[in-house]
Amino acid sequence: MNRENGPRCDLHIHSCLSPCADLLMTPGNIIRQAVNQGLDYIAITDHNSAGNIEVAIELARKSGLKLIPAMEVETREEVHLLCYFSCLDALLAWEDVVCQHLPDLENDEELFGYQLLTDLSDDYIAKESRLLALATSLSLSETLEQVTNLGGIVIPAHVDRPVNSVLGQLGFVPSDGRIQAIEISRNAKLAGFLRTHPQLSHFGYVQGSDSHYLQEIGCCGGEKGFAVDAGLRRILSAVL
Repeated sequence: MNRENGPRCDLHIHSCLSPCADLLMTPGNIIRQAVNQGLDYIAITDHNSAGNIEVAIELARKSGLKLIPAMEVETREEVHLLCYFSCLDALLAWEDVVCQHLPDLENDEELFGYQLLTDLSDDYIAKESRLLALATSLSLSETLEQVTNLGGIVIPAHVDRPVNSVLGQLGFVPSDGRIQAIEISRNAKLAGFLRTHPQLSHFGYVQGSDSHYLQEIGCCGGEKGFAVDAGLRRILSAVL
């Protein structure tokens, strides 16, 4: 593990199950690219689904890469939240909750893109017919409560963006203690962001690539991933 500047991570990656991702974003390709980038931890955070995570965990185990079970959920306020768990069972329990609150609309592949499931050979084996890139009926507060009850951690995604961020949609980050870290976009500068939002300086922070293409993996906070310092490692300790 590379510890020169702390373990390197990319905790916001979309596989080919997310309709917005490139078809080459299979779990196997993602893991190979992450290994080539020298990353230590990654998370595949597909929209409102964990369909490719079991396969990804098995493939990552063989590579020596640590893959954190995760999902990017969209709340009814249209806020994107990154949800991380210590084990696959907890993530799958959360997926059951999300599925119950996801509108039952069929995916239009021509409009939104393919939603592909893969196997251990990295071959496509099925399509997810239900549209995933939608707001659920779960509120932000309900999401925080249920993920926390499952032993997970919630990090608001790309808080610097005007759309689908907690700041863009609500204008504030809840300060009740259930959120301890926030994510800023891969090209954002923390110093500039905090000059504009000094009230958020007490939060830990991470940068994820929000990768939709293989070449984007690890492009967050540096050439090869975001360095996990002691403070962030403490916040993430329940899932690392």
